[in-house]
Amino acid sequence: MEAMDIASLVGLVLGFAAILLGNIMEGGHTASLMQLTAAIIVMGGTFGAVLLSNTGSDIKIALQYARRCFFDNPSSLSRDIKDVLQCAQVAKKESLLALEKNLPNIHNDFFRDALSAVIDGIDPVTVRDIFETRMQHEEDMITAGAKVWTDAGGFAPTVGIIGAVLGLIHVMNNLTDPSKLGPGIAVAFVATVYGVGSANLIFLPIGNKIKKKAHHRVLELAPLLEGAIMIGAGLNPKVVERKLEAYTGIHSSDG
Repeated sequence: MEAMDIASLVGLVLGFAAILLGNIMEGGHTASLMQLTAAIIVMGGTFGAVLLSNTGSDIKIALQYARRCFFDNPSSLSRDIKDVLQCAQVAKKESLLALEKNLPNIHNDFFRDALSAVIDGIDPVTVRDIFETRMQHEEDMITAGAKVWTDAGGFAPTVGIIGAVLGLIHVMNNLTDPSKLGPGIAVAFVATVYGVGSANLIFLPIGNKIKKKAHHRVLELAPLLEGAIMIGAGLNPKVVERKLEAYTGIHSSDG
């Protein structure tokens, strides 16, 4: 069941609330920050640049993990460690081949595949190489999704400046008509606010959080790979448990 990430939600609300409150305290009006033209220029230009510089699969992952920044499933590491220890006990009491009947009951696909490779008699060095490559690929894939958001954070301020220049051009073209000066100047300054604000309050924070999720994913898979290799080596379940405790301790302190 998904759980809400309170820190992400509070951070987003607090960031925007602080800016709006500061604007009001300085005598500004919230309505003056609502400029459809500026929003179209900044958001349209930013997302156009993002689409041009990233692949469709990267965009899909970026959207998927952006949602996980606010709503995500709790870590299943404790449950997966229990599966590792149960398999270690079965291998010790019966045999490594006896684990074949337990494979369908293993929750984590990564551990199931690693353990299956061990049961098939693949040597530990090769197993480690195969699944560390798989871990690296998954981390790279998630990091590519994070890059979509950090790219947006880099493009948005620049597009905001373009919006400001366009607004000033509009002002210069209508110097003889004072009624058009106000809207042009408003678009110029609000576009800059939208560009800088969206980059630093939305895009870059989401990108950074997705990078952390990529790192945490590797930290959750590493003990499962080690568990499979230790089971293949025939280590005592107590030894397996103590070694895995080191991984879970690192993961808890990092998270």
